Amino acid sequence: MALTERGIQMRIRIFGVLFILAFMTIAGRAYFLQVVQAPELQGRADQQRQQVVKLAPQRGSIFDRNGDPLAVSLATESLYADPALIENPKQVAGQLGKILKKSKSELTRLLSAKKRFVWLQRKLDPEIAKQIHDLDIYGLQFVIERKRYYPQASTAAHVLGFTGLDPKGLEGIELEYDRQLQGTPGRLVSLRDARGRGLSSVDQLVQGGVPGHNLFLTLDRSLQYMAEKELARVVHETGAVGGTIVMLEPASGRILAMASQPDYNPNRAGHYQAGKRRNRAVCDMYEPGSTFKPFLLAGVLEEGLARPGQKIYCENGRYSVGGKVIRDHKKFKQLTVKEVLKFSSNIGSAKLGKALERERFHSYISDFGFGEKTGLDLPGEVGGMLRSPSNWFEIDLAAISFGQGISVTSIQMASAMAAIANGGLLMEPYIVERIMTADGQQIQKRLPEVRRRVVSEKTARQVKDMMVAVTEPGGTGTKAALAGYAVAGKTGTAQKVDTVTGGYSPDKRVSSFVGFVPADNPALVLSVTVDEPKGKAYGGLVAAPVFARIAGQTLSYLNILPKGTVTALAQEKLSAEPLPDLAALLPDVEVSDGLMMPNFSGMSYRQVLQTMEKKNLNLKLSGSGQVVKQYPAPGKIIRYGKQAWIRFGV
Repeated sequence: MALTERGIQMRIRIFGVLFILAFMTIAGRAYFLQVVQAPELQGRADQQRQQVVKLAPQRGSIFDRNGDPLAVSLATESLYADPALIENPKQVAGQLGKILKKSKSELTRLLSAKKRFVWLQRKLDPEIAKQIHDLDIYGLQFVIERKRYYPQASTAAHVLGFTGLDPKGLEGIELEYDRQLQGTPGRLVSLRDARGRGLSSVDQLVQGGVPGHNLFLTLDRSLQYMAEKELARVVHETGAVGGTIVMLEPASGRILAMASQPDYNPNRAGHYQAGKRRNRAVCDMYEPGSTFKPFLLAGVLEEGLARPGQKIYCENGRYSVGGKVIRDHKKFKQLTVKEVLKFSSNIGSAKLGKALERERFHSYISDFGFGEKTGLDLPGEVGGMLRSPSNWFEIDLAAISFGQGISVTSIQMASAMAAIANGGLLMEPYIVERIMTADGQQIQKRLPEVRRRVVSEKTARQVKDMMVAVTEPGGTGTKAALAGYAVAGKTGTAQKVDTVTGGYSPDKRVSSFVGFVPADNPALVLSVTVDEPKGKAYGGLVAAPVFARIAGQTLSYLNILPKGTVTALAQEKLSAEPLPDLAALLPDVEVSDGLMMPNFSGMSYRQVLQTMEKKNLNLKLSGSGQVVKQYPAPGKIIRYGKQAWIRFGV
């Protein structure tokens, strides 16, 4: 039966509606895919056609206060492979194994993996990278990464710390300021076809990556070098197990040098035991012994309990307290308060401690910063050990008066002594002065900060005058004296606790000296500790001479002239000059042949750094461009304490 005209129109309308609905559905689906889901689908597409590998970020550099580099990131090549393009994995593994010093089986496994990307070796030495380049094996590729390098080798190693392969900071400044030093990582992007095959070598791109911030420390590389050499010398000569030196600027709290023994080379940190990498100046506690007596006297004088000239009966060298007997190294009778410090009388100190009593003595000890962290911007600092005065027996009060029964750190001792040098103000020590972006913009600058006033200027001056007497004839610290300078200081010889018996060891001691110079206008505070020296372990014999040698070199370096000097020397820019001839400032000592000076002529800064690392050299670098001058001459021996430097120019 034939359709009527009305029926035909109805069908047309129905098909029209269905067509419109179908079109709207398709359009809606297209909008959903192309607009709503576009980012997700684009990401999936990128994953399918790109191989993306995150690269190690470029860490910022670390400089000393004069701009000398202490830690830098050098460009180096890393090796990776596309296993799908390796035709004979076993043969390639055999060739690479000899160069990379890896097992053939391990390399074969990597080169046979069902992946399109495998790392074979990160951050290659230039010589090794060149050998692999010469093989010209299809499927092996290189990418530029950054390798952490410490151009001064072991100098300031305990302060700087080191990094891992990531590279993340693992110790020292590298750890404490890891967030600021870390840059934004770049990405290695390789384009692939539909089957996952690489399109061409030019499609391998390194994208992104922002260098980390640069740090400028308060450390002075030259002063650090002096401190480390002198510390190594005394540890070697006395057969000690270790030692520390802390040098700081009392008026500001800036750390100028911080040395620990034993030391290590952060370029090969993994080759050293953890104990050698420990920064003893902030991590190790010890009983301070007689170096603690100035802080007792500061409290006594501040409270008006005694006068410097007041006499104290010292019991002829033997004094019973709380059932225990305290002895002096000589049979003293009447001593003034000043002489108690000068001759280091334990009995006189115990009597002064009794006058001050527990609560007030504990308060002054705490105010000087003992029993708490100094706030130094280094990881791993401990606060020492200071018990509550409610737990002190009579013998404890006496023992703490001459530095036993309390534990401190080297940085605490230096900081507390700086408070006396600084007129009674306790400063917060710090080691990072400025933080700069890679393009030279300053984003942070540390300013000196007063923690609190501990004693009055009058009291600090009185204690200082008594400490000067310690280094004068008759005192225990005469070997710390310097011609032309007034030296304020105190010796210490403390028995170590025997961990087996729980009592004091009969033969293990810590020898120390802490002081400041010039006494009338202190430029530096210096704390020296030597752990378990053999033989005569008195602080006045072991640590005081180290103080004198370092202080003498430092004052000369800082152009602080002794009294009586008529001619004033012009202050030169230190960062551009070579290290001073330290051997001329040291007493004559026997030295063995050193390392031979290579020929650096015409080398770039990077080439010099690589050669220094390879030869384990510690040279002073200045200028920029290519090497124009070096000392000593090529082929000459670099002897201990002698200047050795390289100057760059155009």
